[in-house]
Order: sequence, then C-alpha cells, then structure tokens
Amino acid sequence: MAPPAKEPVAEHQLQGFRYLDHFGHLFGCLRPCAADRDKAGNRELFFDQYACLLLLYFFTPALTSLRGLQQATALAKVQQRLGVARTSRGALSEAAQVFDPALLRPLLADLAERAVPVVSGHEAEALRGLTAVDGSLLPALPKMAWALWMDDSHRAAKVHLHFDVLKGVPADATVTAAACSEPEQLRAAVQPGRLYVVDRGYASYQLFRDILDAGSSFLGRLKEDAAFAVSEERPVSPAAAAAGVVRDLVASKLGTAHHPDVVGRPVRLVWVATGKVRPDGTAEVLLLVTDRLALAAELVALGYKYRWWVELFFRWLKCILGCRHLLSTSANGVTLQVYLALIASLLVSLWTGHRPTKRTYELLCFYFSGWASAEELQAHIDQLRQQIPNSS
Repeated sequence: MAPPAKEPVAEHQLQGFRYLDHFGHLFGCLRPCAADRDKAGNRELFFDQYACLLLLYFFTPALTSLRGLQQATALAKVQQRLGVARTSRGALSEAAQVFDPALLRPLLADLAERAVPVVSGHEAEALRGLTAVDGSLLPALPKMAWALWMDDSHRAAKVHLHFDVLKGVPADATVTAAACSEPEQLRAAVQPGRLYVVDRGYASYQLFRDILDAGSSFLGRLKEDAAFAVSEERPVSPAAAAAGVVRDLVASKLGTAHHPDVVGRPVRLVWVATGKVRPDGTAEVLLLVTDRLALAAELVALGYKYRWWVELFFRWLKCILGCRHLLSTSANGVTLQVYLALIASLLVSLWTGHRPTKRTYELLCFYFSGWASAEELQAHIDQLRQQIPNSS
C-alpha cells in the first residue's frame, strides 16, 4: 500500500531567509557553470540558485525530498528571495548532473579558513593544524550501479573527510564509491602545514612519507605487531602516565632490517592504554606513531583522542543534517549534496562561533519554519558567543 501523499509545502513554513541572504554572495561565482550547455539561452535554474535551494532544504524540516524542494520553488517568497523561477523536478535532476561540485571545494576551504578555534591553550598551540581524516559510508539505492560495493546487494557512496579539529569544522572532502582506497584519497588531497591524525586503516609507511614530503606531519595508529628499530627509550612522565601512556620511544626506522626505510626519518612511538579490556582479558593498548619527536607523550595521546571528533561530525552530518537521504542517484549529485551539507554546517559554525550542536540546529530549523523569531535565534547565538571557547 502506497504511503499517503504529503501536503505541499506552505509559504508560512519557510521564514528564515535572512541567513541565506547573508552568505548568498559566496555562490555568485557559480553562475557561469554549465553555461556552455545552454545553447538556446533558456536556462532558468543556475548553479548559485541550486546551491541556495539545497541550503534551504537542509535548514527546513518541511522539505524532505526532491519533490518537496520542487514545490518550494513555486512559492512567491522563495522565488523573490532566492531569485528562482518555478522549477520542475526534471530541471532539479538535470542540475544534479551538470553542475560541477569541484567549484564548491574552494568555497568550503574559504569558509573553513574563516572559522575561529574552539579549542585554545598551550595544547592547542602544540597541536596546531591537527586535521582528523576518515571515511564514512552513505547507503545508496539499488539503481546506483556506480556505487556497487562488496556484491550486487550492497551499494554505498563514501565521504572522505578532512576535519579541522581545533576549529571543529570540516576543511575538505571528496566523495567516491565505497569500493576505494582511503589512503589514496588522503594522498591525493594532502596539504602543507597540517598534522594529520588517522586511524589504523591509514597505516601505510608510503603514505606517511608522502605526508612528510608535502610539508605536513602525521599522527596515526599502527598494528600492535609493527616492527621497528629502537633508537632511544624515553621515560614516561607523570603527566604522560596520567594520560595512559605506558611506553615512549624514538625508532630510527619502521619495519624490519630486511625492509627499506620508506619513511626516511626517525619516528616517535607511544603506547597508550585506553582503560578497556579485550575479549581475551588483556588490557587494550594503542600503538601510536608520529614524526613529531619533540611533542610531549601526553599530547600525542591527546591528539589521537581528538580523532574521535570526526566520528561525531559524521553522526551530525548523517543523523541530524540528514545526508542519509540522497536527493540524487548520480555520483555528481551525491557529491553536490555532500559539499553543500558541509557548507551548511560551516555556516552554522560561523554564525555561532561554536561547533554545531543539535540544539542550535533545531533552533535554526524552528526559525526557518517560522516557529522561532529572529530575536530568539539571535539571543541563542549571542549566548553562545559569550561562552568561553572550549579549552583543551
């Protein structure tokens, strides 16, 4: 039995356009995209308008599908404030195919650069540039053949995210089919001046070398049986012991004597107890590696602990911001949706000066739906801005 048809979106359900206006100029550079395809000169939906419509989708609970977004374009207020005409679902689907998502990456980077740190103190200074990198799956529909994964019954897209930990915002991302190499995606996107923190799935000595060659540093987790040559055994300080550090040393080389020195320089190895117990009854201890030889052992442990923030952001992106529901079945359309979701999250951070929370997002949705006034939203933002940034 088919589900009951939803009522069309009403104009009173769309109230909060002021924040879209404030950042509307960011999308002006997108207008010429796909202009060469418009031989007849009759294109009515442009890239900047499509971007604003997707932002409206993310902040309006009443919009839950592509059909709902298409219905919103028929509303006079939407047409007036976003400069769009009534748009068909076919035009929205075509937009997801022809607009270039790569044009959104510089905008994403620009917004991330504007964000202010949410972690301060000498620990934050020592961990400057800390960037957590990880991937997360977005379940795909059976018709999405490009996202085939494992077997014919599994399809998914994967978001490869670079998360600026100290600012609490996404800094970059790529979107691929699930069946891809996460280390290769990081290798292609590595930037200078970063301290990349990664989990065990990225434990590649060649990747570590590539990060160093790009002018950045790494902090990662190795397998417990990793081979190395000890150069210097270091004492564990009381502060490090309190952080769970059980061993600290400098290794002249990673790998056995029969393997080449791929990393090409000494590295730091730090063993950190998590306080958990494995099924066999032994204590769980993580083996961490970094090229930062002078970094205090407790800060090595703290830097890896911060990697969890990227996991929390993925939960926000999929469960709260709604990226588990895909508006397009094409790889291009999914990438557009992910980039604009990341931009929406960055806008929240810029408006409030804090990492986005469920409470702030709910209030923004209430505002965009007409339930909260501009004054109530501004009062919430002012309260957040008065709070002292989180200290590490």
